[in-house]
This record gives sequence, C-alpha cells and structure tokens, in this order.
Amino acid sequence: MSNYQKNDTVHRIKAIFTGSVGNLVEWYDWYAYAAFALYFAPVFFPKGNTTAQLLDSAAVFAVGFLMRPIGGWLFGRIADQKGRKVSMTLSVLLMSLGSMMIALAPSYESVGYLSPIYLLVARLLQGLSVGGEYGTSATYLSEISTPGRRGFYSSFQYVTLIGGQLTALGIQLLLQKVFLTPEQLQEWGWRIPFVIGAGLSLFALVIRQHMQETLTTEKENKKRGSVIILLKEHPKAVLTVVGLTMGGTLAFYTYTTYMQKFLVNTVHLTKERSTVLTFFLMLIYACLQPLFGMLSDKIGRKPLLLSFGILGTLLTVPILTAISHATNELTAFFLLLAALLIVSGYTSINAVVKAEMFPSEIRALGVGLPYALTVALFGGTAEVIALQFKKAGHESLYYWYVTACIFISLIVYTVVRDTKHTSFMDKEQ
Repeated sequence: MSNYQKNDTVHRIKAIFTGSVGNLVEWYDWYAYAAFALYFAPVFFPKGNTTAQLLDSAAVFAVGFLMRPIGGWLFGRIADQKGRKVSMTLSVLLMSLGSMMIALAPSYESVGYLSPIYLLVARLLQGLSVGGEYGTSATYLSEISTPGRRGFYSSFQYVTLIGGQLTALGIQLLLQKVFLTPEQLQEWGWRIPFVIGAGLSLFALVIRQHMQETLTTEKENKKRGSVIILLKEHPKAVLTVVGLTMGGTLAFYTYTTYMQKFLVNTVHLTKERSTVLTFFLMLIYACLQPLFGMLSDKIGRKPLLLSFGILGTLLTVPILTAISHATNELTAFFLLLAALLIVSGYTSINAVVKAEMFPSEIRALGVGLPYALTVALFGGTAEVIALQFKKAGHESLYYWYVTACIFISLIVYTVVRDTKHTSFMDKEQ
C-alpha cells in the first residue's frame, strides 16, 4: 500500500491534475519541434529541396529518441528508488533547458554546421527528459487509481500527451492566423513556441512540487530500480512491453507527428490547412482516450488491443493509400479519424497494461526502459523511414512497413494475458 490515500477522491483528482499538467507540458515541448519543423528546417540545414530539409530535421527528431532509453533507465531508477515525484520534477526541469536552447539556437547561415549540432544537443536533452517522463507518469497515474477505474485514470496520460501536441498546434495556428506573416514565422517566429515551452516547463516544475507521492520507501529494498533484477526476474514482461509497443507506437507517430508533413508533402495541402486539420483531429482523438479507458475497465484490456491489432493490420495500407490520393480535406479528415479510432485501442490503455505487469519496486523502470527502447527504434524513426521511402519514389512501401509492425504486435496481443485480471497492483492492495 502506498502512502497515497486511496479512498480520498479529492486528493486523487488533484494528483491526476498535477501529474497530467506536467505531462502535458513535457509533451508540448517535445511536439513543438515536430509542429514547427516545416518552418525551421531551412534555418538549420543547407539549402536544398523541401523533402531533403524535412529529412534532415526528422533525423534530428529521430536521434532525440536515442536518448529516451537512457532517460527511461535513469528516471525510472530514480522513480523506483527515490519516488515518482522526484523523478517527474527533474525530468520537466531538463525539458525546460532543452526548449530554451532551441529558442536561442543560431542559424546555419551564421555559424555553419555548428547550428545543426547545437540543435542536436538540445534535442538530446529533450529526449533524455521525455524518455523518463513516460514510464514514471504511466506508473504514477496507474498507482493513484482505484482498481475498477485504472483504465480510465491512466488514459489521461495520452489525453495530456495528445494535449501537448494540441497546444503546440494551437500556438502554431495563432501565430499563422493572427500574429505573424508567413515570412515572419519562417524567419524568427518559430522560436516563440520554444520560449513558451521553457516557461510552461518551469510552471509545471512548481506544480509538481505539490504532487502526492505513490511509492512507499520506508523499508530498504535492494530490488528498487535495478536493471539486473528487472531482466532476471521479469524477462517475459520486458519482452511483452516491447511487443505491445512496437506496432502501436509506429501507428501513433505515423498518424500524429508525421501526418502533418504527409498532408503537406504528399496530399499537397498548405501548411496552414494541414495545421487546422491536424488540430481538430487531435482534439477528437484526445476525447476518445478516457472513453476507451472506461471500456477497458468494463471488458478488459485485451479486447481493445486485439481490435487495434486486427483492424490496423487489415486497414493501414488502404487508409494511407486513400489519404495520399484524397482530393479534398473532408475526405482526408474522415480517413484520419478512422485511423485514430483504431489506434485508440492501443494508446488509451497501453500505460496501464504495462504498469500492471510489474511490482512497485521495479515498476517505473520496467515500464519506461523497454518502452523507450521500442519507441526509439520504431516511433522515433517513423518520419525518417517514411521520407526515405518517399525520396526513393516508393512511398507506399512505408504503409506495408507499418502494417507488418502492427501484425507482429497483434501476435503478442493474442498470447498475452489480460492484465486487468492479473495486475501486480491488486496483489499489493
């Protein structure tokens, strides 16, 4: 039993708010890069065609993911040894530093190749931060929940994760439509969201000072945060997290982060129209998460995972092909909405499924490390692989790549036990 009072609804709601707000800010900082890459790519990289510049910026985006496993290990270890609150406070502070560095980054014209190197360092710091955020926040939101509503409460991780992207897109819309001309946005306006991000991170830092702690550390436990213990005692769970995540994270990054560029580069929408379409899609997508989370509390986690795996395997190629040939925005909108409905079967419950697979002394590390490794390999490289296929003139091969990864995850979904009925958290009550 944690020192968090499970029967105190007011404190629980407050804890969800404080944990979720910090999570939203972290993911806003992370997604601001993807949202504004269309504008700042020419600033940091040598002049060339648009696809080449986007490919360069996507490569830096992908390299940032390489730090996420280190962040998953470092902050997961801190969370399991020192507490969830300490870990989540440190991670958001690091994110603030990375965002401010990008806001102040020099251009390629002024310092040459030092410019993309500087951008890379800032992105590595952000990758380290967000790598630690996922496992700890997934653990935290699951631990403060009551057993019968764990799917619902933990779904707010992706609500705020998507909310971070929505905030980035909302700021982009305001800059595009209200405050700046396209030329101003291209020249210097893209720096504004990173200044905002740094400020919001400091706000989240203050909020997290008042978080409720969910880990009891009175008794010495040498198993806390140990990678050796994790791999020795829970190898099946670690491999299961990898399999659960593989197809889901690739589909998520395809239909969210990469899709804005896909709509501009392949469907040939304007940057502004692409931003508007993506914003409203993300708004609906965020609202879907608690609904799917509540459904999992009623029928179990496995049916939702299976629905994503089956529909994702069968429909990914048709949906992406249809979007690429869409002749109007409304068609593209409903096709993408269908895709996000499918992906919600994974995103809404993936946090609680993983958290339920590990005991408390190793939970944050067990969730965060294998997840971060998988996201680095598949989610972080989604844009790079997609753009490489496009550059080579074989864009449709990417659709099949996504399908193959979802199918591999489907195999895992069919054999894994439903964690709603086998949760370690129920054993710790």
